[in-house]
Amino acid sequence: MFSKMKLNSGQNEAVNFGLHQDKLTQPLLIIAGAGTGKTNTLAHKTAQVILNGASPERILLVTFARRAASELSSRTNRIIEQQLHQEKKKYQPINIPWMGTFHSIAVRLLREHANSIGLESDFTIMDRGDSADLIDVIRHELRFTSTENRFPKKKTCIDIYSRCVNSQSPIAKILEDHFPYCREWSKELTSLFVRYAQAKMEQVCLDYDDLLLYCYHMAQIPAIAQKIRAQFDHIFVDEYQDTNVLQAGILHGFFPTGEGLTVVGDDAQSIYSFRSASVDNILDFPAQFSPKAKVISLTQNYRSHQKILDLSNALLSEGSEGYKVELFSDTKTGPTPKLVTIEDDAMQAEYIVKQVLSAREKGIDLKKQAVLFRSSYHSDRLELELTRRNIPYVKHGGLKFLEAAHVKDLLSILRWAGNPKHKISAFRILKLLPGVGPKIAEKAFHHLVVNQHDFTSLKSYSVPTSAEEQFSALTDLLININQSKISWSEQVNETGKFYKTLLEQNYDDHFVRFGDIEQLANISQQFKNREKFLTELTLDPPQCSSDLAGPAHIDDDFLILTTVHSAKGQEWNNVFILNVADGNFPNEYAIGDKRAVEEERRLLNVAITRAKNELHLMQPLKYWVPEQPQYGDKHVYGAKSRFLTEKLCTLLEPIHYPRHDCSQAQKKLAAKMITDIKKTVLGIWQEA
Repeated sequence: MFSKMKLNSGQNEAVNFGLHQDKLTQPLLIIAGAGTGKTNTLAHKTAQVILNGASPERILLVTFARRAASELSSRTNRIIEQQLHQEKKKYQPINIPWMGTFHSIAVRLLREHANSIGLESDFTIMDRGDSADLIDVIRHELRFTSTENRFPKKKTCIDIYSRCVNSQSPIAKILEDHFPYCREWSKELTSLFVRYAQAKMEQVCLDYDDLLLYCYHMAQIPAIAQKIRAQFDHIFVDEYQDTNVLQAGILHGFFPTGEGLTVVGDDAQSIYSFRSASVDNILDFPAQFSPKAKVISLTQNYRSHQKILDLSNALLSEGSEGYKVELFSDTKTGPTPKLVTIEDDAMQAEYIVKQVLSAREKGIDLKKQAVLFRSSYHSDRLELELTRRNIPYVKHGGLKFLEAAHVKDLLSILRWAGNPKHKISAFRILKLLPGVGPKIAEKAFHHLVVNQHDFTSLKSYSVPTSAEEQFSALTDLLININQSKISWSEQVNETGKFYKTLLEQNYDDHFVRFGDIEQLANISQQFKNREKFLTELTLDPPQCSSDLAGPAHIDDDFLILTTVHSAKGQEWNNVFILNVADGNFPNEYAIGDKRAVEEERRLLNVAITRAKNELHLMQPLKYWVPEQPQYGDKHVYGAKSRFLTEKLCTLLEPIHYPRHDCSQAQKKLAAKMITDIKKTVLGIWQEA
């Protein structure tokens, strides 16, 4: 038994559960709240069973990332080494051969039992890109790419297929719930997926989803399941709240009684339904393995002070599902979490930059501070402000705003219009036109060169029939911008209107991407002319989505920008959460779906519990939304988040930014103006 100096009472109970049983331990669910030492507990439990005689070869340890498996292995070995050193015994590094992700474990099991399920053991594994390319080939073979209405592109098709497989749901339900704009293609998509499955079988290939699918069905075969069950005495599963129907089915199929099974997770951090994860797996665990199942909760948080945890506890207590574990910390004091009311996204960016730099002057490095957001485009304005002020940052959870393909497309139109010799921009735009490939783009640009880069010469150039209308519109736009027939204040708007059709033709998620285009038009109004606008926004070509936005190598420090989904498992000293308002938290697409709203509650909770010391919830009075109609103001007045109930607001310090402190003279003048206006209004009727 391990020293209580290393583990708290809850951790000790979990680690030592079943220690003195002669047979396999009963199924155990460890509810490990945010910051409660989940990895440490699982490592200690793994080390414990080994020190008590379990063979490492008979342990199955499943994680959701290779890095997590490596970390668990390393910690387990350190714990074993320390314990043996205390007992003055010889230590030999421990290797757990059956440790890895669900997919890596599935590959090994499938190869071992391939012949028993009609599969060749030397099957090839296709990556996501290979799968999408094969889907694309079959789309062409079935002539779905020449339909009158636009058929979903390969990325959307593979996303739909993956959803169907991992949730084990019929295609009609997946389309209705997640891809309503593709409902008309249900029959064609079914045919596509049948041909896709047949092609993989003919080529002896399995894609990423097949690894789980085949293993799931293999687990339903009694003879094979019994053989695999006999291989293991202890089964440990990390992040159980993130499992999908297939993964939970694999475990239940191989280990139906749950004996020797320990799963660790936190239902309050189940936020990946878009990857087909099901919170029901962890919620139903006790009933699934009733009456033997045991539930132990870890409640002591080592990350945040109590005021932050009080906010988290209150938020979860008002939910309609979950274990609702209340977290506590030995650190009782700390800054009260702040609810910051600001006018709009520009003020939001100003406030955050001011606070971040102030904290840095007090010794809090930039990389110990993070800005979290629900959707990637929420950080657009902040990124521009950081870039202008030369503050380095790293963004996780999507490309930076200025590196996204559709943003670069629009900027390329403006660059080419301003500089007809800019061949890179010309090629980028021309190849977006239907029927225009590299050869035609090359000929079109050569035609422009021969005619001294005069855009009017393009009016006489012939392109494929499918591109004629858009090529003509593009030519007119280039001429009008180049010759300043369109004022700068309208150039980005007009370019956006033209680009919208190309966006819809080239990107399946165009309705989301167009929000960034509208944001660009809004931002452009801050600059005096096109040259200034393009110069300010020009960044180095990206190598990856987490490139630095500035010369961070100077002091090796940078601010963290991240979606909440990408922030899970991380922690920072100071945390800012953008746009805490209805429509964002919860997301407007979740409203009307009770379970979806509960996931949004958990998502906000994950964001809150990333903070160690300071927490700022940003509440805009007005914010920009991409879904607004094409006419009028693209901003809406922020509705207070339904999660910010009266109970929660008592736990938050209200701040209004900027604070307007009027002098007494200003207040008297304002009062007099109000009085005078009232008299004027009344006077109209008195004169009548």
